[in-house]
Amino acid sequence: MSHIEDNIVRSGFRLPPPAVPVGFYLPALRVGDIVYTSGQLPLKDGKLVEPGGKGKVNEINQHDATTAAGTALLNALAAIKDLTGSLDAIERIVKLTVYVASESYFSGQHLVANGVSSLLFEFFGEKGRHVRSAVGVAELPLDASVELELIAACKPSCNPE
Repeated sequence: MSHIEDNIVRSGFRLPPPAVPVGFYLPALRVGDIVYTSGQLPLKDGKLVEPGGKGKVNEINQHDATTAAGTALLNALAAIKDLTGSLDAIERIVKLTVYVASESYFSGQHLVANGVSSLLFEFFGEKGRHVRSAVGVAELPLDASVELELIAACKPSCNPE
């Protein structure tokens, strides 16, 4: 198990198996030393996690959506690991984008994203500090509450191809 995966386990989480795409896209793609993930939903065993993974977010269920976003993050990390062979191949998390299906007048998208940013720092340390966007949207696929994308820099020595 990698150092980063050890940190994930110590934090009380487990990296899931990589998800199989349900469309014509790649879960993660490496271009040079940059790894991009497709949008990741808070899916566990092919279903949106409950509570928090489904529906629109408001002040009442914002904490549940933050927890669901953590599940989406683990899915993104699983996609990166599947591509690179190890999360230790990640030199730095560059950018996090969190989309939050928001009820009218909800403006706490940044608070939902904070939970994910915090986990990235917990898992990767300083390498997990990143730039970020938190965006409120009307709807997400499968009526998910959150979707996220990661961009990471991979160590030049990482070349599983």
